[in-house]
Amino acid sequence: MQSVALYGRLVARAIVSGIHNEFQLKSPREIPKDPLQLVTGHSGFSKTLSASTFRKWNFGDDAYFIARNKVADVIGIADGVGGWRSYGVDPSAFPRTLMATCERMVNEGRFRPQAPTEVIAASYNEMFEQKLPLIGSSTACIVALHREEQTVYSANLGDSGFLVIREGEVIHRSLEQQHYFNTPFQLAVVPPHQQGLVHCDSPEVAESSSFGVEDGDIILLGTDGLFDNMSEDLLLRYTSNMKDHKAENVQTTATDIAEKAYHLSFDPDYMSPFALSAIDAGIDFRGGKPDDITVIVARVTSGLPTRQ
Repeated sequence: MQSVALYGRLVARAIVSGIHNEFQLKSPREIPKDPLQLVTGHSGFSKTLSASTFRKWNFGDDAYFIARNKVADVIGIADGVGGWRSYGVDPSAFPRTLMATCERMVNEGRFRPQAPTEVIAASYNEMFEQKLPLIGSSTACIVALHREEQTVYSANLGDSGFLVIREGEVIHRSLEQQHYFNTPFQLAVVPPHQQGLVHCDSPEVAESSSFGVEDGDIILLGTDGLFDNMSEDLLLRYTSNMKDHKAENVQTTATDIAEKAYHLSFDPDYMSPFALSAIDAGIDFRGGKPDDITVIVARVTSGLPTRQ
C-alpha cells in the first residue's frame, strides 16, 4: 500500500509540474508519423509536334516545374495563351518564366506551403515590375505537399488543374475557372495600347484548397490539353496500372497518359470532354481538341530516404 501511495504522489507531481516522463502515456495521435513525399513523373506534347518532347520547362506553350525544399514538395503547371502569336509574341515565354520564377522562390525558401497563391502572386509581380515586362498570359496551378503536416495545399487559376486519386477513386478535383466557354482566367502582362482588351485576372482570385493525403494517393496535374481529351474514368484506368511508388513506374504512367491524350486530341470521331462541353455551350463540335498537353503524375509515399 505504501508503494502504491508513493506512485500516486509521483504521478500527481508530474502532472502538476508539467513534466513529460515515463508515467505519461502517448495517445495514438501523438505518435510521430513518417513524413510524406512525392515521387513524380512528367510527360507532354506540343500540338505542333508528332513526338513527345522531354525538355525541361516546356511542352509547346505549356510550362511546368517540380521542386523541393526543406518542408515541402511542390509541383506546378501553366498554359500559355496561343493568341499572342498573332502579335509576334512567343506564347511560351510568359508561362515558362512564371514557372521558373515560382521554382526559384520555392528553392530559396521564399514560399509558405500553406499559401501557394502567394508564390504565384510574388512571381507574377516580379515579372510585371521588370524594366521590360514580359508580354503574354497564362493559367497557373500549383500544388504543395507539406511533408510533416501530410497535407496538400493548392492554388489554381484558369482551366489547368489537378485530381487526387485514392484507391481508384477521385476524392478531390480542382475547380475550373472560365470567363466563358474556352476562355479561362489568366494572368497577363499587356502593352499599354491593349489595356482593357485582354483578360487579366488577379492571382488572388485563384481557387485555393487544402486536404490531408495518405501514403499511396496519386496527384495528377494537367493543362486543359489533358482534361479536354481524357475523362476521369479514362484517367483512373491508366493510374490504376501504377502498383507502387517506383520512379520508373510513375514516369511510365505519366508517359502513357500523355500519349493517350495526344492521340485522342486528333481523333475526329471521339466525343471528348471538350466536345461535350462545347455542345452544352450550344456549339456543334465533335472530336478531340488538338492542344499542347502537360501531365505531372505524383505518387504520395512515406518511409523513403529524404532527397536533397
